[in-house]
Parts: sequence; C-alpha cells; structure tokens
Amino acid sequence: MSMSLADSWGSAPASPIGFEGYEKRLEITLSDAPVFVDPCGRGLRALSSEQIDSFLDLAKCTIVSHLSNKHFDSYVLSESSLFVYPHKVVLKTCGTTKLLLSIPRILELAAELSLPVLSVKYSHGMFIFPGAQPSPHRSFSEEVSVLNSFFGGLKSGGNAYVIGDAFKPKKKWHVYYATEEPEQPMVTLEMCMTGLDAKKAEVFFKDSTDGSCSSAKEMTMLSGISEIIPEMEICDFEFDPCGYSMNGIFGPAVSTIHVTPEEGFSYASYEAMNFNPSSLVYDDLIKKVLACFCPSDFSVAVTIFGGHGFAKSWAKGAEVDSYMCDDLVEQELPGGGVLMYQSFTAVTPGAVSPRSTLDGWNSDGAEMVAKSKEMSVCWEGEKAAKKKDADA
Repeated sequence: MSMSLADSWGSAPASPIGFEGYEKRLEITLSDAPVFVDPCGRGLRALSSEQIDSFLDLAKCTIVSHLSNKHFDSYVLSESSLFVYPHKVVLKTCGTTKLLLSIPRILELAAELSLPVLSVKYSHGMFIFPGAQPSPHRSFSEEVSVLNSFFGGLKSGGNAYVIGDAFKPKKKWHVYYATEEPEQPMVTLEMCMTGLDAKKAEVFFKDSTDGSCSSAKEMTMLSGISEIIPEMEICDFEFDPCGYSMNGIFGPAVSTIHVTPEEGFSYASYEAMNFNPSSLVYDDLIKKVLACFCPSDFSVAVTIFGGHGFAKSWAKGAEVDSYMCDDLVEQELPGGGVLMYQSFTAVTPGAVSPRSTLDGWNSDGAEMVAKSKEMSVCWEGEKAAKKKDADA
C-alpha cells in the first residue's frame, strides 16, 4: 500500500519517505446481550453498513471488499482489515490512520445492542516512521492514556507492556490489555516482516513491465499465499500502483495478510486467529509465511487464552532455519492469558540462535510497569521516564 493509496483515500501523506506498513490492532470482546434483546444471537453482526462506516470514518479508512460465512463478517479495508463476530470486533489499520478514535462509536453501537464490554486488547510493533503518526498515536503512553479512559475501569485495570530487547529499539512489541473475567480459549498469531526479498516483493506491483501480477488473484497464487492454509476461502485486493491485502476465512478462523512492497520500507504482516491450535503446527505455519516474503527481519507475537495445554505447539517458541532469534519473551496477561513474543534476523546457515527473556524499556525510556496485585498499571508517561534515564 503506497503513498498514492493513502492519498487516494483522503488520508494525510503517510511520510515524506514512504508508507507506514505496521498496523495498529484493536480487539474488543463483548458479553452476551439478554436473550429477549437479541433472541437470534446476532450481536454486532446486526450492525448496518452505515453503522460500520460510522466508526471506520473516524479511523480514516473505508471498506474495499467483503466476505462472510455463518460465523463472522470479514472486510478488507483501504488500510488493512475489519472482522465482526457477534461478540467481537477486530480492527487493524496501517498508515496514518487514527484507530483509537473509533472506540467511542464502537462502544456506543455495542451499548445500543445491550452488549457490555468483556475485554480489550490493543497491539502494534515499532512504526517505521513514528514521527508521521498523528494524535492519539504519537507515543505509546498517549495511546495508553486514551485506552485507560475507556477500559481502565474493567476489573483487571488497564495493563500496558512494552516488550523487547532494550538494545534493539526497532524490535519492540506494544500491548495493552484489560478484562472483566477470563476469556474463552483462543490463540492469535501476529507476525510482522520487514526487508522483503526484492523478487518476492515484485509480485505485489500491479501492471509492471517485469512480468509482475496484474490482479490480486494472481498475486495470491504466484506468491504462495494460497498455500499457507489451503482450506481458507480468500478475499484478496490489489492496490494501484502496488500493495496487497487479503482476508481468509474458514469456519470461525481468520487469516489476513497486508503487503507494502516498496524498496526501502517494504513490509508484510500475517495474522491467524480463532483457529483450532491442534490443526496447525506453529513452526510449519511460520515457515510457509516466510517462504512467501523471505524477509530480512521478522517478529511474531502469539497470544494464548485457555492454557498451554489448549495451545499445543503454539505455547513454545519457534525455531526457524536461516534466522537467528534475537529475543524471546513470555509475558503473563490478566485472566490467565499469556503472550509469547520473538524477534528474528536472517543469518547465514548454521548460526547459533541465542535466547533471552527481558523486561525492557521502550525506545523513549518509558518503563514497562510491573503488574500490581490488582493487575492495574501505573503509566507515568514520557516525562517521568525521561527523568529516570537522566538520573541513571
């Protein structure tokens, strides 16, 4: 997804250098409505297209394609994806979108349907162009402040984590989580890749003279994306002059891919959510994704609810040939959840893969605050964090 794409949808230019591929991801889970209010159990799927547009407009993105089954509705957006289940909404947006501004409208629509909030999870990696992000995404502390204003009152309190090696500031994972009670068992994989192989990236340029693809369907087939989870029904979309998005659905499970192929800031993401963890082998899936893009660096975050036994192979770190594991962190989440985060760098065959578990600091020096007994977080903000750096 290029700068021309961002401009064409009315967004501010992503950056004077290039397009921001890293997505912001918001997942809001809701409890059941009273039976007399929603006898068919449609929940959020009862929302009209106009109501959905009303919160997408606030985030500065629009729907470009749509696919549904009996479990949920899937939307490819001008900037990433939206998934609407009866009791869950997942919104991913890239570029300079203002994702958090959609929250008040989403909560308003949920309240109209008598769907109380059960939990919220917000996550993103390190932006390639952090200075181009608008308010309220100028820093993680700013994002946490906004999230706490809506969800800090949940039983767990608001919990914010900056995960990653303090000496590798470009490899950080930011997570906010709050919940009323333990969630239903589920595994979610979020994967971010940078420095895509030039030949692999060429596939995602439209109508170029070097034999690249002219349609999303061709991109899906030639890249190998269609073979990652062959059972998935795929809704794909190509952007002009380059870029690609895909949502795949199979039963309640979803996968999604977004590609920014331009040299110098190339990026691809992969997500799989709500699948049966016994049906997919963690390492095998990672290797299939990597084969489509051959990135120079990638990170993977696996969020598990339901325990290590439920998660099977997903509850351990991945081992990937030709890549060195820079970092391995296991972070507990409220309500029995756990987050496994790893970052990798391409190396020559045979290199040793060191492993570490670090409680780190973000690139601004903002401390990752330990959870209190009540699982609440005290976020001091950048000013206090910078003072700590100065005193060190």
